[in-house]
Amino acid sequence: MRKALTMMIFLALSAVIPAVPTVMGNKGRASARSNDITVKEYIFEEEDNSAAESYRVLNCSTGIVSEVSVRDYVIGAVAAEMPASFEEEALKAQAVAAHTYAERQREIQKKSPDPALGNADFSDDPNKYQGFFTNDMIHHYFGENYDIHYKKIAAAVDEVLPYIMVYEDEPIIAAFHSMSSGKTESAENVWGAAVEYLVPADSEADMEAPGYIEETEIDEQFVKARLERVFEGIKLGDDPEKWIIVKKKSPSGTVLEAEAGGIEVTGGEIRETFGLRSADFTVSCKDGKIIFTTRGYGHGVGMSQYGANYMAQQGSTWREILGHYYSKAEIIGG
Repeated sequence: MRKALTMMIFLALSAVIPAVPTVMGNKGRASARSNDITVKEYIFEEEDNSAAESYRVLNCSTGIVSEVSVRDYVIGAVAAEMPASFEEEALKAQAVAAHTYAERQREIQKKSPDPALGNADFSDDPNKYQGFFTNDMIHHYFGENYDIHYKKIAAAVDEVLPYIMVYEDEPIIAAFHSMSSGKTESAENVWGAAVEYLVPADSEADMEAPGYIEETEIDEQFVKARLERVFEGIKLGDDPEKWIIVKKKSPSGTVLEAEAGGIEVTGGEIRETFGLRSADFTVSCKDGKIIFTTRGYGHGVGMSQYGANYMAQQGSTWREILGHYYSKAEIIGG
């Protein structure tokens, strides 16, 4: 049966896109994070100070909901989502994005509770929410470098903890990804609805990032079986070179239209079907293999983590980084 990617946007980051890895699974590599977004409308209200001091986080392994201070949560999110080796200003930008995400998700849960969360604001499941490490997990992950890396991340978080990003007085959809194809993507081309502050931004430094171009070779027979399983009614001929044909790309590189065995599909659907690093890809065949050549890593919307790190290396502040990638958003707090 055809698997549809209905990722309509506006106001709610609810589930993380195609099982993208956090830093835990990719030491030295920034995570690729993106989200399925649901169209809903919420009114964000002022909270009392006590409610704003912590988040309720569901531990998916134990089923226990714990109160985690805002500071500890943001530190844990940054540790999970961005390499500690990145520049301090990039870590600060990531901290503001993580804090903004959490504030938005908490409000969404208040207005439209997810029964699966119980009374939590979100869970520690990186396949549904942004990654998060407890202090024990951070200690285990960094090992003998714990003191150095924790101190660096905590210092970055402490400097920007009072700040979040808003648009029209509401916390923004703080989408981010590992690296773009050289220019970030519009939310409209990825999730089907325009968002004023999630529009293409130049990020040419991503083209020099490690793993920017990668080839994924998959056996032809597996590709055939997978396509027939995922897309109902597909008819594949004897020529593998015609099984997947790219028809149209966006200016940022995302495959908008492709044809698979006579069926019209999107790059996002192909990416999800084969677990590709991005939806900017080309397809070729050689020696019984289908070769997907991808550029970038992640959905490409919002802040590029490698782009943020490059900007920081060039002297940009966290405010300048966020202003570049989230146009029209406003930084508030302090």
